Amino acid sequence: MLLEGKKIGFALTGSFCTLEKVLPEMKKLINEGAEVFPIISYSVDLYDTRFGRAEYWKQRIVEITGKTIINTIVDAEPIGPKSFLDIILVAPCTGNTIAKIANAITDTPVTMAVKAHLRNLKPVVLSIATNDGLSANAKNIAVVMNTKGIYMVPYEQDDPIKKTNSLVAKTELILPTILEAFQGKQIQPVFLK
Repeated sequence: MLLEGKKIGFALTGSFCTLEKVLPEMKKLINEGAEVFPIISYSVDLYDTRFGRAEYWKQRIVEITGKTIINTIVDAEPIGPKSFLDIILVAPCTGNTIAKIANAITDTPVTMAVKAHLRNLKPVVLSIATNDGLSANAKNIAVVMNTKGIYMVPYEQDDPIKKTNSLVAKTELILPTILEAFQGKQIQPVFLK
């Protein structure tokens, strides 16, 4: 098993259309021996959308991980002082969350978890899903890509014709990205198209 004994914080943010794609990756990490600790943004915790009700997503996350969800800033803050996670994955990572990480804004459980974890000089992996990655959020993606300890799951344009500025990570590359991040390396290529 590739992740035997590893403790992974798996943070989910409000790119609701990609939640269905990331949950199999959560299972994959567990099947590789990781202990997964779920962290969710307020959006995932509270909003019902056309992609599913908040309670549905939370129930599935608990079923997969067998863990209580970290869903408040207060519950996420101890990630720093306790230093119990080996890595944090944010998948999906919205443009809103990327902007907050790039600008040191800590106002959600996910951004608190990332900040608390980075202070321990441990890796964070971002799996982006944003409609403005090639426009308003391009500068924030550049900032996080140049931040020590942050690694990106390779991504591509979501729909170059209908959504020209949209970027989405290849979720099937989450595990290889995590393995490289544990070695202090960014998986290549980062931009696939």
